[in-house]
Amino acid sequence: MLRPDLQSALKDRDAVLRAFLAADGSLTRIPTKIRKRLVVLDHLAQQFEPGEKYDETEVNNRLRAFHPDVAALRRYLVEEGFLDRADGQYWRSGGTVG
Repeated sequence: MLRPDLQSALKDRDAVLRAFLAADGSLTRIPTKIRKRLVVLDHLAQQFEPGEKYDETEVNNRLRAFHPDVAALRRYLVEEGFLDRADGQYWRSGGTVG
């Protein structure tokens, strides 16, 4: 079950992604409005397979393809419940599948 605020935000998914993703798929900027940031974070969460664990270097490498501020993206993904972290490992814990 998706969290209600994400479910609501995803209604504008295509428009939000068009506004924040460049032609090469990288982020032009990190959205400041939470509703738009949730859509972008859900998109980024798709880079991580449910059930797989990743070390911080792997998470950073995957996020670097989207934006140079990997620390901010990683923090937002954890804070908003898309990734969980323990013992130096990260795993996907939320977002849409597919």
